[in-house]
Amino acid sequence: MTTQTLPAVDHRGPVTGTERALAPDLIRGAMLLLIGLANSANFAFAGQPGVEGSPHGLERVLNFVKLTFVDARAYPVFAVMFGYGLVQLARRQRSAGATPGAVRRILLKRNGWLIAFGLVHATLLYFGDFLGAYGIVGIICTLFLLNRGDKFHRIILGIWALETVYVLVIAAQALTAVNSSGPAHPLTNDPNPSLAAPSYGASVIDRLHEYPLHTASVVGFIMVVWLGIWAARRQILENPGAHRKLLSWVAAVGLGITILGGLPLALVGAGWLHVDETAVDSLSYLSHVSGMFGGPGYIALFGLLVSRITTPSLPVCAVSALGQRSLSGYLFQSVSWMVLLAPFTLDLRFGSTAYTAALIAIGVWVASVAGAYAMSKRSYRGPAETLLRRLVY
Repeated sequence: MTTQTLPAVDHRGPVTGTERALAPDLIRGAMLLLIGLANSANFAFAGQPGVEGSPHGLERVLNFVKLTFVDARAYPVFAVMFGYGLVQLARRQRSAGATPGAVRRILLKRNGWLIAFGLVHATLLYFGDFLGAYGIVGIICTLFLLNRGDKFHRIILGIWALETVYVLVIAAQALTAVNSSGPAHPLTNDPNPSLAAPSYGASVIDRLHEYPLHTASVVGFIMVVWLGIWAARRQILENPGAHRKLLSWVAAVGLGITILGGLPLALVGAGWLHVDETAVDSLSYLSHVSGMFGGPGYIALFGLLVSRITTPSLPVCAVSALGQRSLSGYLFQSVSWMVLLAPFTLDLRFGSTAYTAALIAIGVWVASVAGAYAMSKRSYRGPAETLLRRLVY
């Protein structure tokens, strides 16, 4: 009798639905709404932060909500979740018996393709792409962070503690600037030529100039990604009920810092606080640096919510289905903004641009939730996820 020797496991295929945790998917699906509110406004106003410069009535409220809860506060959520996902992918491969070299190859290949996806996305649709930056950061993390021990990863907690002190210093400086006596200056949008281009060809050329600078400016969020790596090593979102105390503290502190840090600029954007140009610049910087705390803050809040869910309701399942297809949902949004808001397509920027942008963002998100849920009922993956998995596995 001969014994057949099975080949060593090189890697494991894509994750299946039964292996997924609810919290990460719910977070990704829900936060795509905030991504949509931010990016649709950029398209509508052809600039950033995408707010009405002379708001009236409800426009004041829209500006206030957007600057307090959305701008610079949504993408850090996905940065944390990206780091979390890197650890989940590596752990899954190792659990199947994959060699360290095989795990590294899979991760490097996946992140390399993300860079390619980002380049195509930025060239064809939207300069403000994050996929390419995720790919770059993912390669760095794969090579230098993922295989480190717990003691090394505690460094990131110290970095975030220092960042907290830094935000407090910036806040003190910004509040001092508020007392300056120059003429009142409204919050205005910095123009993005690709979003105002009169033709698709012109927009492509502009995006090819804008994308490299944008990507270089956001690669620094590796510190946010690293926090996700630390959290994933402790499997906080797989079992949020066992980490309620930690999640409560992170939600309170993270959201407290991000909301208070964005509040002064939100008051200026709403037209309820009048300060000079120097103060506007200071408050804008404070809003930006405090926004990164929205990443762990929002995630902790959703973790607490999931810890209390015993049987997921239909809305929770539908939003989670979008979270499982977040790459497709993200790209679907960019296609939607291009079709609905670009000057050379339907250009639906009529009446109040702030209203239009918000309503379109909500409508596109609801449509993507419905589409994702319909796909989940038929066990279909999103088209972008399917393509990426075929390229990687």
